[in-house]
Amino acid sequence: MQHKSSGFTLVEIAIVLVVIGLLLGGILKGQELINNARARSLADKASSAQAAYYGFFDRYRAIPGDMTSTAATSAIGVSISSGGDANGRLDNPSDAPWGEPNALWEQLSKAGFISGRYVGGTTAPDANNDVAPLNPFNQPMVIGRTADYMGAATSAARLNMVLGRGIPVDIAREVDVKMDDGKPLSGAVRIAVDENAVFGTVGQSDSQTGLPGSGQQYIQCSG
Repeated sequence: MQHKSSGFTLVEIAIVLVVIGLLLGGILKGQELINNARARSLADKASSAQAAYYGFFDRYRAIPGDMTSTAATSAIGVSISSGGDANGRLDNPSDAPWGEPNALWEQLSKAGFISGRYVGGTTAPDANNDVAPLNPFNQPMVIGRTADYMGAATSAARLNMVLGRGIPVDIAREVDVKMDDGKPLSGAVRIAVDENAVFGTVGQSDSQTGLPGSGQQYIQCSG
């Protein structure tokens, strides 16, 4: 009496392998679509913030965040709780590094240039407060005067937009390609490193962001 084999045939194994391959291909393609959507969202947020910044200046002839709270309240027509010193630029003084960068988002939102509602103040922005908009990776975006990029020995402080930490390398590159030259150490979009520096502090290497944490990469757009 012959016993019937209960193992898999080559055809059955081949079918299983094909199905597994299709599933893996679908998962990888789905992840690629998600990453592309996140990169596009990040680039769109940066472009929208830039447009809002210049739109505010064009309408009120003042820099958002640098405008005093009294002047902003009068010009915008709603109560503005935070503002700057009206010296014609967005500053990050060491004694109050977050005052004007945070006031920027409050003034832009209450003037209707960006969606959301932000409270201003001097608290460092993070995912748990309403100080600044968040990127697709739940990290705050900041506009302020910063200096030094990764790969640059020295750099003068100038107006930059920090798109936030926690951005994977492939998405950072995609954002750079969409907005600039695709090169992390050149152009208007560059990679920098957070080293526990503080906005406005001269002599710190790389970012000068003042964001919590250390040694983490983020994208910085030069103004």
